[in-house]
Amino acid sequence: MKTTALFALLGYASGSVLYALVFARLFHKDILTDTRDQNPGVANAFQKGGFLCGLLTLCCELLKGFLPVALYLRQGGSEAGLLLVLAAPVLGHVFPAWRRFHGGKGIAVSFGCLLGLAPDLLPVLIFAGIFILFSTVIKISPHFYRTLAAFLCACIAMPLLGVGEPVCLGFFLMTLTVFFRFQLSQEEREKMEVKWL
Repeated sequence: MKTTALFALLGYASGSVLYALVFARLFHKDILTDTRDQNPGVANAFQKGGFLCGLLTLCCELLKGFLPVALYLRQGGSEAGLLLVLAAPVLGHVFPAWRRFHGGKGIAVSFGCLLGLAPDLLPVLIFAGIFILFSTVIKISPHFYRTLAAFLCACIAMPLLGVGEPVCLGFFLMTLTVFFRFQLSQEEREKMEVKWL
C-alpha cells in the first residue's frame, strides 16, 4: 500500500510538469496565444514552437507517464495498485496543482503510461490502433471528438481483447480524467464529422 501511494504521488508530480511550457520558455516561444484550444500540449508545441520544441515535448510527455508505471512494476507493485499508478500521471497532467488545476489534454502522457507496461504492449497497441483508425480509415474530426472516441473505444476494446482487469480499470480512470478535462474546455466545438477514406 505504501509503495502504491508513493508511486501514485510521484506519478501525479511527474505528470504535472507541462513540458510544452518548459520548452516553449527555453526556446522563447509563445505556444498558447492565438491557438484554438490554448492547450499546453504536444500539438501546440510543434505548431507554435517548432520541430525541436515539439519533439522534446513529445519525448518528455511520454517519459513522464512511462517512468512511474515502469518503476512501480519493477519494484514489485501490486496489480490492485497499478490502476492508481497508471492514472496518476494523466491526472497530474490534466489537473496540475501548481497551475490552478488547468493543464493539458492528457493524450501523450496516456500513451506514455501504457508504454510503461512493457513488455506487455497490447494495451498501447490497442489504443494506438484505434487512434490511427479514427485518423485515417474512419476519419473523425475535429480532433476533440476523435480523441474522445479513441479513449472510449479503447476502454471497450481492452477487456474484449484480453487486457487484464487492473490495466482496464486504470485506463478507465484515465479516460474519465480526459473526458472531464474536455468537458471543462473552453475550446469552440465544431460540428463532428465522420468520413470514410
